[in-house]
Amino acid sequence: MTVDIKWFPPSWFQIKTKDKIIYIDPAYLKKYYGNYPKKIEFSSWPDPIDGLPEKDLEKADIILITHHHKDHCKRVTVNRLKKNNTLIIATGRCIRELGKNLTVIEPGKEIEVDAIEIQAVESYNKRQGSNVKVAHKKGIGVGYVINTEGTSIYHAGDTDLILEMEHLGKIDVALLLIGGRDFTMDVAEAVQAALKIEPNIAIPMHHFDSDPQAFKNQVENCSAIKVPLLDIGETYRIE
Repeated sequence: MTVDIKWFPPSWFQIKTKDKIIYIDPAYLKKYYGNYPKKIEFSSWPDPIDGLPEKDLEKADIILITHHHKDHCKRVTVNRLKKNNTLIIATGRCIRELGKNLTVIEPGKEIEVDAIEIQAVESYNKRQGSNVKVAHKKGIGVGYVINTEGTSIYHAGDTDLILEMEHLGKIDVALLLIGGRDFTMDVAEAVQAALKIEPNIAIPMHHFDSDPQAFKNQVENCSAIKVPLLDIGETYRIE
């Protein structure tokens, strides 16, 4: 069985299995795609900017949203990707943006859909580390652990390096933010997170101005973890 993981900034992933399409945090923001030739925009300011990084993205069977901030949760993007029967799973504060037709989840809750296991885990800021301001309070946002096709995938959400990362269980692929700005892990903390989680593969996301190559070098120099660096729209295949 193969699982394809495609990345779009800042923290948007498409996970494609044999018969399912899952999106995590799909939110089109113009600033991330200025030089990306495949983008298509359907409207522009002063209307909500409605676009997709690629015209023919497959429709979703499942959409997962980690929290309510606009670079993770955007109605027009979700509407472009959903079908009539798409399952949308999100935190409670996303209702204001997405409406009530979703399944609300919180840390510690699990949902199983057609043999895909989805677990919400903690994702939050502390007053230590690279941030001193709490923009992501504990219990408001989530990360996700997805088990599908024999592969476990962890999406960290917007978080600092937190103790709960040590108790995720077996993780094959960890999707870890490295940007440091906007109250998230920086490269050094993301390296520590990778070493605590011990996945087979760690893929950096939420880059901002941080250097993904620095993350790759530090992780691979002190562990057996493989760090593929994905360009916008690039797919990593797990077989």
